[in-house]
Amino acid sequence: MSILIVDDFEEQRELLAATLKQAGYRSLIFAGSAAEALTKLGVGTAPSSSDRIEIVLMDLLMPDMDGLEACRKIRSEERLEHLPVIVVTAKTDANDLTAAYTAGATDYIRKPVLPAELIARVSMAMSLKEELDNRAEREQELTQRAKELDRTVQELKTLRGTLCLCPKCKRVKNSSGLWQRVEDYLEEKLSAKITSSVCHKCSADAAGPGARK
Repeated sequence: MSILIVDDFEEQRELLAATLKQAGYRSLIFAGSAAEALTKLGVGTAPSSSDRIEIVLMDLLMPDMDGLEACRKIRSEERLEHLPVIVVTAKTDANDLTAAYTAGATDYIRKPVLPAELIARVSMAMSLKEELDNRAEREQELTQRAKELDRTVQELKTLRGTLCLCPKCKRVKNSSGLWQRVEDYLEEKLSAKITSSVCHKCSADAAGPGARK
């Protein structure tokens, strides 16, 4: 897990990094421009960093591309939809903050940055990201179970249809065109263990006419 610090001033990047390291955050990635940050996040391409970026600290006032435009581009990627982006800015008027949230910012930190505020905001972002990741994982599990259930239903519907049974060897042709023993076919489709036993009629037939008297 890494934190991406985006600022065109090296002194500001080092200041944020020093505060984060004191709080125990060791995996830090730096970008001197919004374009470089988008590259590291893999916006439009594959991520260039081997570390997984969990939080972005984004300066707003940068040359070429500002933080607002960078936020909009980040949110254009579905996989980065819930990535916490905390803007770091001296512009804290209502209109400026509204513009930041509209662009996709998760939170903001005022400049000059107060260490306690920085750590608190990052900690809250971490908790939010973890909650969203857990929720996404649960939704993925439910989706997978729903697909498995749908496959099972389709298989059961197939069982209710016509089966191709060889009258000599009593094998069944499956959907792939392969012949299987009836026991194997039923075990595969029903996920049940098939056991064998001789019914009373067959036992009597085997014993001969006298056994049925």
